[in-house]
Amino acid sequence: MEKFIELGQDMVTLWVNYWPRYLVGIRSTLLLAISATIIGCLIGLVCGILNTIPYSPRDPAPKRILLKLIRAVVRIYVEVFRGTPMMLQAVFIFYGLPYFTDQKIMFRGTSGMWLAAIIIVSINTGAYMAESVRGGIISIDPGQTEGAKAIGMNHVQTMTSIILPQALRNIMPQIGNNFIINIKDTSVMFIIGFIEFFGQHRNIVGNNNMYFQSAAIEMIGYLCMTLIASLLLRWVERRMDGSDSYELVQADQLTMAAGTYSHPNRGTPFDEHSKEYQDRVSEGLKQRNGSTRGER
Repeated sequence: MEKFIELGQDMVTLWVNYWPRYLVGIRSTLLLAISATIIGCLIGLVCGILNTIPYSPRDPAPKRILLKLIRAVVRIYVEVFRGTPMMLQAVFIFYGLPYFTDQKIMFRGTSGMWLAAIIIVSINTGAYMAESVRGGIISIDPGQTEGAKAIGMNHVQTMTSIILPQALRNIMPQIGNNFIINIKDTSVMFIIGFIEFFGQHRNIVGNNNMYFQSAAIEMIGYLCMTLIASLLLRWVERRMDGSDSYELVQADQLTMAAGTYSHPNRGTPFDEHSKEYQDRVSEGLKQRNGSTRGER
């Protein structure tokens, strides 16, 4: 128990002395995770759509060759970036580009560091999202695609109006999962000198050697960020689901004209038991009797 009390005191001391630096690290982590997740989702969306464009043996040979080539490129990209650690990807992109271009392409200064970090995390996220998008698209009932073709929709119209809106809801949990993963995985960017939450922890520890105490603050900080992100994502999913109860609108004029609208007190204008129908019949009889008397 004394050790826990001592740990708490040390954590309070660290926070009081270095809280601005911790907050700067949290801000950098969130900005990087949000921007990289958005860009990665766009990359994954494009790759997922390209990977699911249908073709048949009856299609022209150039179209089939082009689609097969696109699928091969997407597959290589996905397998390479899903099958290697992000830390090594960071090393190859940050240090490899200058090496292979004879220092013509380099990430200089703070802006260059941010650009490199966003590129690395976005490409990694895009590889995972490409498979999520592909799975979301093929999870939609093929009958909906056939129905869209039956009413004259082309592939682009079918995807944008029918398939993608449903697929987006199906892959929303995976988008949230990747965002939470990115919050934690930004910590590997210290390998290229990017200072985020974990980088600030390393710098602070270098000043006082209180590694475990600072690591405890880091753990609580990451946990708070991921829990808040989870709550927000659950809220977004509920908003996308919409209301649980639906009521048919019964005030539509077209529905009334079709004779299917039923007034709670009068029935329908076409119902012989309704008051409106009886009034019309009575008025017609009066007009007929009046014209008969006039002839007499």
